Amino acid sequence: MRRQVPLYRSLAQWIGPAVLLMSALFLLGFAVGERQGLGRLIRLLGDALTAIPVSLRTLITYYADLSAGALLTSILIGLATGAGLSLLNSRASSDRWRIIAAGTIGGAIGSQLLTYPTRHCTYLADAETGERWIGVAITAVGAAIITLTAWMLAGRRLPRARATSGYYKGISLPLLFLFPTLLSLIVFLYYPATQIVTLSLKAQPAGVLPVERFVCLANYIDLPTDPIYRSSFVTTLTFTMLITAFSMAIALGIALLASQKVRGASLYRALLIWPYALSPVVTAVIFQGLFREGRAGLINTGLYEVLGTTLDWLTDPQLAPITVIAAAVWNALGFNILFYIAGLQNVPKDLLEAAQIDGANRFQRFVRITLPMLSPFTFFLLVTNITFSFYGIYGAIDTLTQGGPPLFSETGTVEGYATGVLIYRMYEDAFRTPGAPAGAAAAQALILFLLVAAITVIQFRYLERRVTYSA
Repeated sequence: MRRQVPLYRSLAQWIGPAVLLMSALFLLGFAVGERQGLGRLIRLLGDALTAIPVSLRTLITYYADLSAGALLTSILIGLATGAGLSLLNSRASSDRWRIIAAGTIGGAIGSQLLTYPTRHCTYLADAETGERWIGVAITAVGAAIITLTAWMLAGRRLPRARATSGYYKGISLPLLFLFPTLLSLIVFLYYPATQIVTLSLKAQPAGVLPVERFVCLANYIDLPTDPIYRSSFVTTLTFTMLITAFSMAIALGIALLASQKVRGASLYRALLIWPYALSPVVTAVIFQGLFREGRAGLINTGLYEVLGTTLDWLTDPQLAPITVIAAAVWNALGFNILFYIAGLQNVPKDLLEAAQIDGANRFQRFVRITLPMLSPFTFFLLVTNITFSFYGIYGAIDTLTQGGPPLFSETGTVEGYATGVLIYRMYEDAFRTPGAPAGAAAAQALILFLLVAAITVIQFRYLERRVTYSA
């Protein structure tokens, strides 16, 4: 007697082919609808492939003409970096010598990763002392990056991935699905990032026919001597600390109130999340209506009716930062409240009840139980709020204050702007300054990225260990 196959198993056999067919139809429809754009992309990729031999010849010619002293110095620094990191990392490893050898070779190769874009200018005879030390740091960072990759290849034998379940075996089909995403990342993210690094090493001197010229690290060396840039740096750090602290603290307080058992709590929570749906520009327009100067703004209208006075919220150097920070805090509240409410719902009720039976009051229960249980959410929000404070505040500043008002020194010269943060200063230098110093703006963009990346790494390195992921 023939065994009857269950219906769900017969349907399951058609799921894989059906997904493939729908994916193929979607890609076909997309290709037809965007055939002109895809044609341009294919031509761009073709030009990039044809440029590879030219790039290789340029690379060979560059190293053939490079000073032997500059090349040898950079390679020695890479060797020392790779060997030193490998010695520290392989003390308790059974594959110590293999890791040391791989790290040393990787360090030598990686020494050229970031040194080549700078054309080894920091190792030339006319390089300044500051450029030389920065060049050593750049070489060491490039060597460390390749050393870490060499460790993974030499110290870890990764088993071949085997599919134990699902409809597709192997990695060919997943790679095929990931190819469009990887291609878009390379074309629209990684390649422009390399161009920013290259652009930051050039300057466009004033003249009748200004031509970009290679200036090594002059754009980076000149930034600390600019009083306006130093002021923007301090303003950015101040804004970041205040926005992050106030937005997270207020959001936690509101989330505690919204988590109480009251009628209509779900409606209140939905309304509290709405501010995050607004873009920073829309938020700034709302606050512009609230804090408009004279008696046109809602806040000044109330102040005039009660106290008979108005305040210059957007042009006063002491009040303008407060207005911008308030707008940014209000914009980020919904996002923070959403996560804190979710975290509060996951706090075990039995722990709170047991602490209450043991005599702990409400404050003690919050500090000893609730707050530690919220640490994963707090850590995540800390990282995202700091990133938002560095980058997402541009729209509010551009709409409310345009980076002003100016801050004057005792001699009457402008030494900074009250709301001139780094991201706004970078945009101003790149697109709005006459004879836009694109090289200086690119250097500022790279410094801002490295600053945010360093802060994020520090948070994961030193703060994540304090996070409690389970009761």
